[in-house]
Amino acid sequence: MTLLRLFFEFAKTGLFAVGGGLATIPFLQDMGAGTGWFTNTDLTTMIAVSESTPGPLGVNMATYVGYQTAGIPGAVAATLGLIFPSVIIIMVIAGFLQKFRQSKTVDALFQGLRPASTALIASAGLSVAGAVLFLFTQGGGQGELANTIAVRWPSVILCGVVFVCMRYTPLKKLHPVAFIAAAAVAGVVFQL
Repeated sequence: MTLLRLFFEFAKTGLFAVGGGLATIPFLQDMGAGTGWFTNTDLTTMIAVSESTPGPLGVNMATYVGYQTAGIPGAVAATLGLIFPSVIIIMVIAGFLQKFRQSKTVDALFQGLRPASTALIASAGLSVAGAVLFLFTQGGGQGELANTIAVRWPSVILCGVVFVCMRYTPLKKLHPVAFIAAAAVAGVVFQL
């Protein structure tokens, strides 16, 4: 049953997450809240690991969640679920692409998908930035719920340092692996 649910949940994500891997993040947040398979903190870790490993972000995250939930069969089910809608849609459209590509309606549809994709990616970016830069806690006493927000100063300082470094031209020429290694070292040292 878990394998079917993994396949179904990721098939929904694959069907509606237009715009690539970052567009899957809002769907994954909803999935984590609905299924309990992972928390938002786990999601930020998944994003970091998925971004630093080879392969598409969405597929890497699906494989990770599937593996954590049900081992290797879960990883296969989640990954297949994520790519299944795209494969079916591409197979259906491939035969008609030349005919439809000349259509003004199809062009208008693709133009309309761009803002939706941009909004999904912006939402994901803001959500991840909020989780990384701020600590949201719920606590309370005597039956009242008190929410607090604390700034994670090491993360804010690290973001500022990275921003300044990226403006420095010689660092732009470094290989991306150097940045991944530096981020890993900073994460271990500052326990971010």
